[in-house]
Amino acid sequence: MGDYSKELYEMHAGFCKFMGNAKRIEILFMLGEEEHCVENMAHKMGVSIPNVSQHLAIMRDKGVVESRRAGTKVYYRLANPKTLQACILMREAMIERMEACATKVTRRITNESSSRS
Repeated sequence: MGDYSKELYEMHAGFCKFMGNAKRIEILFMLGEEEHCVENMAHKMGVSIPNVSQHLAIMRDKGVVESRRAGTKVYYRLANPKTLQACILMREAMIERMEACATKVTRRITNESSSRS
């Protein structure tokens, strides 16, 4: 696998870097529910249409989303649902980490309170 493996690591790092944007992740989760037009996404996200369009253009260039035109509107969908599945898995890992940290803090506070009594 040698050189192929290094190339894959580079591709993976590049993907993570470009997806390291909260708006793009929000778009990804929104499109995981159903296909949306730009205007609808902008409204739901509370941002401008040009802003959403810019993010979608980047995501389309990277192969994350696909589009179709229907009259004057452009609708977007996920190109591969595994992309969303990967983000969901990462989110679950982060939630578990946050819960573990909260448990440690709670124990520490409880222990400090007990030792003062």
